[in-house]
Amino acid sequence: MKRSDVIRRIRAQARSSGKEFAIYELKNHTGIKVGNTASTLGRHAEIDDLTAKKFFDQFQAEFGKGWWR
Repeated sequence: MKRSDVIRRIRAQARSSGKEFAIYELKNHTGIKVGNTASTLGRHAEIDDLTAKKFFDQFQAEFGKGWWR
């Protein structure tokens, strides 16, 4: 999955859920914050599907279980 698709998917879900969404750049990663949950995503053009799923799992507290399906 492309990195931009991962970010786009989280941004769209945050918008539809009415949650605050923020992106901030760190040294080697991109920080993403949704509501009270923050996580980092590496700056690779392509994100492995397993890694993307684990990244989406980190936002279950904000969006609910299995929100990315």
